[in-house]
Amino acid sequence: ILEEELNRIYVLADPAKSLIRGCTTNPPLSLTAVQSNPDFWNDWIDDLIRTNRGLSQQEYFWLTYKEVIRQGAKMILPIWKASGGRFGYISGQLDPRLLTEKDRMIKMAKEIRSISPNLMIKVPASTEGVEVVKVLTSLGIPTNVTTCFTLPQIWAVAKAAKEGLEIARKNKVELSRWRAVITMMIGRLTEHPVLDEQATRRGLTLSWSDKHWLGIYIFRKAYKLLKDNAMPSKMLACSMRDGPLIGDVYHFWDIEKIAGNIVYTLPPYVLEPLFLRCGDLQFKEEILNEDVPSEVINKAKKLPIILQSWDENGMEVNQFNMHPSTISTAKAFSEATIGLENYVAGRMKKILTKGRSSFGRKK
Repeated sequence: ILEEELNRIYVLADPAKSLIRGCTTNPPLSLTAVQSNPDFWNDWIDDLIRTNRGLSQQEYFWLTYKEVIRQGAKMILPIWKASGGRFGYISGQLDPRLLTEKDRMIKMAKEIRSISPNLMIKVPASTEGVEVVKVLTSLGIPTNVTTCFTLPQIWAVAKAAKEGLEIARKNKVELSRWRAVITMMIGRLTEHPVLDEQATRRGLTLSWSDKHWLGIYIFRKAYKLLKDNAMPSKMLACSMRDGPLIGDVYHFWDIEKIAGNIVYTLPPYVLEPLFLRCGDLQFKEEILNEDVPSEVINKAKKLPIILQSWDENGMEVNQFNMHPSTISTAKAFSEATIGLENYVAGRMKKILTKGRSSFGRKK
């Protein structure tokens, strides 16, 4: 069943017939892509090093990272072409180690955007990332905001995109291929250890259901806020978790309860239970429902991390980088980036050592 469904999602022989409408990358996914196909990538990296002697480890890494993005863009470019540029975009993420460096992020974004016409730029919802969204939008560069967990972040980047769009229109920038999505990483907020720590200190216990309702509640608020204010950005949901089992029916609340005019990112850990357990899912718009249990809301009102996260004025922009979910996610993404750079370093050592050995034998 799973293989059959996956072959419908992405049709290798004719990608334009695929069910997916786009694709994303991030540092862990990029590292996995390289590690899962070592024959291809070892040859590619080795050739890169041989034909571009004298570059630094970071430069070889950056060229490799861009090639990973280029290969992904190539796979879904037929969808982009068949839809006239409406669908078929891939999101290329900026180096997460630079989330506080505005100018370097902008420079990197321009490089990634030049790889393929179907590229969107994944920008962190950091303090500095808000301004990056504005600048890129003013240039007509499509964006996907990531490392984003809270309503204040969502509201700030939505306003930044709107301001950038106004600048672009004033300057008569080509916008036919521009679009903007804001990714709320739901599970990275609701599963953060700080949530349980704060609850325990207040004599509260948060159940699986409580946490999922909180994620649903904040996402719905974000959707309504953008809709009511006619913001040009669209909400995207990721970091979703399957469940619950009610009676003998397996549900997927993180998909069902926010169903509406949004985008979903569905990695393997979402697709597998969705296909294998959730065959009876009802696809109907629920994003405007107001069915979050009152006891969940009452508990959440006592938790500082939620008070920060569910009100658009819960944090100032200069506080974004210190939110617990921002810190932990940026750390995980940075470690994966370092992992890919170390992979490239391993190939450098192998090729350059072999080159010196060959030189020594010839001498």
